[in-house]
Amino acid sequence: MKKILRTLLVGCTCALSSFAQGGNPYLPLWEHIPDGEPYVFEDPDNPGKYRVYIYGSHDSLIKAYCGREQVVWSAPVDDLNNWRYDGVILEPTVDAAGQLLHEDGKGDVLFAPDVMEYRNPDGTKTYYLYPNNQVGGRQGMIAKASRPDGPFEICNWNPQNPRETIGDLGFDPAVFQDEDGKVYAYWGFESCTGAEIDLNTMATVKPGGKRVDNMISDCKHDGVFRFFEASSIRKIKDKYVFIYSRLTAPGEFGLPATNYTLAYAYSDYPLGPFTYGGTIIDARGRDKDENGNIIATATPNGNTHGSICEINGQWYVFYHRQTGTQEYSRQAMVAPISVEVERGLGGKVTISEAEYTSEGFETNGLDPYKAYPAGLACYFTGKTPAHQEYPNLFYTGSYFKATYAENPNFKEPYANNDDYTPVINNNDGSIVGYKYYNFDNFSPNKAKLAIRLSSTGIAGNIKIMLDSPWESQGGKCIGNIKLGKKLIKPTNVTTKLNMPTLSGKHALYLVFSSPTPNKELCSLYTIQFTK
Repeated sequence: MKKILRTLLVGCTCALSSFAQGGNPYLPLWEHIPDGEPYVFEDPDNPGKYRVYIYGSHDSLIKAYCGREQVVWSAPVDDLNNWRYDGVILEPTVDAAGQLLHEDGKGDVLFAPDVMEYRNPDGTKTYYLYPNNQVGGRQGMIAKASRPDGPFEICNWNPQNPRETIGDLGFDPAVFQDEDGKVYAYWGFESCTGAEIDLNTMATVKPGGKRVDNMISDCKHDGVFRFFEASSIRKIKDKYVFIYSRLTAPGEFGLPATNYTLAYAYSDYPLGPFTYGGTIIDARGRDKDENGNIIATATPNGNTHGSICEINGQWYVFYHRQTGTQEYSRQAMVAPISVEVERGLGGKVTISEAEYTSEGFETNGLDPYKAYPAGLACYFTGKTPAHQEYPNLFYTGSYFKATYAENPNFKEPYANNDDYTPVINNNDGSIVGYKYYNFDNFSPNKAKLAIRLSSTGIAGNIKIMLDSPWESQGGKCIGNIKLGKKLIKPTNVTTKLNMPTLSGKHALYLVFSSPTPNKELCSLYTIQFTK
């Protein structure tokens, strides 16, 4: 049926369509999929072919976390910039008796999920979806399907109460099937639990099975683990790798405490004991300023949830970033990593820490001659506070305008991507950066930079810098754009560049200055080099 529906809906702009942008975020900027769990599964419509599927929350409530539906996106493993929207896979609105779960007809809010591909004894596969449902009586909800893209149907209703589900799994569940057929689950908030799961229910701890509370030390105690939330599990060779959101200690990395980092631990056994591994991604974009001080060059604070996945021999970490002025419009991000495993008891697992960049799956660097949305910026700082109506805002200077703020009709996508996630609040002292462009085939002769922007009319300047925002740190000024003319509608503004001959990857920075402090100069929509 799913295959028939996909065939019938080809060409419909509001469902089942493909998207190719390149860069980070790797999904269209109108889409908000945080908490992404990536998996490579066989394409049910093309046996022998494989796709990577992203399962996450769906930030559609606009003023609160997540949404009442969960959707899935997928891409062929040999074309990771060609993402397809596979539609809503779960939206529970009625109970086991067919009665509305809520009087208004709306479903439960569904938080960070996980998916398990279960190998049945007869060789078939069943896909189990574990949403983090926090509604009383349905916290342990699970659903199953015969395809990785659903549709999923709830399968653990309580026989004694059609409005409840049975299950022991709690906050942010993570589930996997080991080679011996056993199933293990992990969950928790500020402290984590791991347990073997009963195969008869797929939702409850196995009777007499091992359950481990405080599997790694929680964030309220001293130690390196500092578990906060976001359990995820992967088995790599003979090691069990546990990925989670870690609460850093105050002053760690030279910055305030945050749960905006993904860390990992590893073990020879599915339930431990675990050894702390390190940080996989710090979504604050940790870097140094002109004076060598550690700073956050991206969102200084937020939450994160994600995992790792090997695709065509390359490992990636999947995570999310914040947009807008709160944590309710998050976008899916990715970065390459290396993973090394020493086999045998006591063997070490080493995962490299990823860099926060604009590249996404364009790991050789962005194409300078392609027009990219300005919202692919990976570096955005400033010295002035954001708009006064957000006194508790954790951004300073430039930030991304959330799609939902102006486009609440999020279920009608595929509009002009230029209008999504512009970089706004660019004022005196702001810096917006892109890491990295690939200049191997770039001609510096008569090169220009075109930026699509709207402006307030306040006088200012955009200094265009290569490699660093500061000349004292090796940066090179290659051009300037003068601001002062009021442009209500986004307009292409082009400037000539004094480009050196380049090869390889280089960062690009836009440094804003103005004699008028604390006032927005312009909003950025797209950026592109021209021949």
